[in-house]
Amino acid sequence: MPKDNIDRAIKKGTGELEGAAYEETAYEGYGPGGVAILVQVLTDNKNRTVSDVRHIFTKNGGNMADAGSVAWLFDKKGFVVFDKGKVDEEALMEWALEAGVDDIREQENEWEVITSTEIFEQVRTALEKKQWVPQVAEVTMLPKNTITLEAKQAEQMLRLMEALEDHEDVQNVYANFDIPDQVMEALG
Repeated sequence: MPKDNIDRAIKKGTGELEGAAYEETAYEGYGPGGVAILVQVLTDNKNRTVSDVRHIFTKNGGNMADAGSVAWLFDKKGFVVFDKGKVDEEALMEWALEAGVDDIREQENEWEVITSTEIFEQVRTALEKKQWVPQVAEVTMLPKNTITLEAKQAEQMLRLMEALEDHEDVQNVYANFDIPDQVMEALG
């Protein structure tokens, strides 16, 4: 490789050279058991990143899909999670009605509040006024339905998710799988 190419690569990497244009894009695919996966990336080299993501999918029992093939399975929503022990149910329900949230889901140890993206910032401001501190407060992609995975597929899916999340260009990974508690415990 010519010395000029090496010097240019070093200068570009250290920020001395202008021209590192980053692009935001999303890749879609299917994981073990037909799980829909949406991968959001920020990259300065789309060709390298798509190749890396395709390799990760293939190596871990999945495959890439065409644009638009799985994105419709997700809704962009505001998502706020509270610890059940720190927020009173009645107060939360009353606040939710006033704030205009879409839904409240009760989980084993927490409350999940779902909002439209349009009112998410208003909801966040209202939380600050109430001095309720959520565990999570973000705009995310929520699956419209989920696929329950058992032993081998669950293990493959977790490996795939970990590999995708570990890639340097990947910003977020969304998937529509559910792993029962007893399967998670068996996986360790």
